[in-house]
Amino acid sequence: MRTGISITLKLSDRRRLQALARDRNAAQKHVWRAQIVLLSADGVGTNEIMRQTGTSKTCVWRWQERFMQQGYGGLLRDKTRPSRIPSLGSDIAERVVTLTLCEPSAEATHWTSAMMAKVVGISASSVQRIWRMHGLQPHRVKQFKLSTDPQFVDKLHDIVGLYVDPPAHAVVLSVDEKSQIQALDRTQPGLPMKKGRAGTMTHDYKRHGTTTLFAALNVIDGTVIGRNMQRHRHQEFIRFLNAVEAQVPVGKLVHAIVDNYATHKHPRVRQWLRRHPRWTFHFTPTSASWLNAVEGFFAKLTKRRLKRGVFVSVVDLQAAINRFVLEHNAEPKPFTWTADPNKIIAAVRRGHQALGVVRKLTLQGSGLWADCIIPFAVEFMAGDVDGSEFVVGDLDTGRVGHGVELATDLETGFGSCRTDELHDRLMADQRLSPPVAGDE
Repeated sequence: MRTGISITLKLSDRRRLQALARDRNAAQKHVWRAQIVLLSADGVGTNEIMRQTGTSKTCVWRWQERFMQQGYGGLLRDKTRPSRIPSLGSDIAERVVTLTLCEPSAEATHWTSAMMAKVVGISASSVQRIWRMHGLQPHRVKQFKLSTDPQFVDKLHDIVGLYVDPPAHAVVLSVDEKSQIQALDRTQPGLPMKKGRAGTMTHDYKRHGTTTLFAALNVIDGTVIGRNMQRHRHQEFIRFLNAVEAQVPVGKLVHAIVDNYATHKHPRVRQWLRRHPRWTFHFTPTSASWLNAVEGFFAKLTKRRLKRGVFVSVVDLQAAINRFVLEHNAEPKPFTWTADPNKIIAAVRRGHQALGVVRKLTLQGSGLWADCIIPFAVEFMAGDVDGSEFVVGDLDTGRVGHGVELATDLETGFGSCRTDELHDRLMADQRLSPPVAGDE
């Protein structure tokens, strides 16, 4: 033991050190540090301490001094060492942030860490660290659509009122169709999942045709009435309405929530409504089909049954869909709306205000943001589908995304569509993994 080193332990410190030295769950470095102090307090020499603890002379001396200066707590802390990498100045971080908020001069839509590192003259890891500190993610973009419906507020309150407080002696149905569901078969059979390996599926596939699912979700009890049809014209929609009419109890009014697809407003459909006075259609605002609760059921169907499904024919696909509907109806759960309509309205207004600023600056063609992307916050984002606030029974998605639109709804304005058209009311997670024909 070195001359001048004398360690005297209090009873409490000795007990704590002995407990630390015997603790099998403690870090080994803490164990042998405690042993060094205990042996030193017992008068054991440095060489013997080195032999028993398997440490070097300098290590023994270091922790003897650390305990004498800082006590028991000093054994559990390692001294912080200065980084060998020089810190970046605030001016460099500010420059990275400023450039990130502007479009790159190269032929690219957004900055990468390598591009930024080359321009600023720092490492790519430093760029990524600055981005994390300032919450910047140039590789990500959120999509949104702002509804331009002048009656948005009235329609929103109307539909939310049906969800929250359904009329007495009435049935509230959320009605829509999921078109262009493809019967996809894989070119080779995949391998099942096993321990340590995910299931496999070939990238290429074979198409065997498409089908359209017409569905009506009963908001009160959560059951679904579904029919598979080859097309989604007004003729098929009327056939589906007749099927629903036959299943709704006599004497009850029917409030159907539908979107603005041209088929739903066809003259023949209006004639059918006049012949069935107990039916009332409630149209969602333009480009706000996320208000339709049945979209959640379609998302659940896609995620659980269609996305990884293998179907050798359209008949096979339709049979699988019918089985899924039956399984859902075996344990239905009522639709529950939890979002505050006033917050939705406020978010839409903020979005319009932000877009108004963008348009104004764009028209000016000069100013601070003339050549840059203008950062602004819009909470009402369709990209935040998983973050919307109303739940559809036990659906996996659990939510239907808040959708808002910037442009005019051409589907409603022109009142027509193609037979292979995929409509904007499809949710983000409804899309199939392979490409599909149409205007998706």
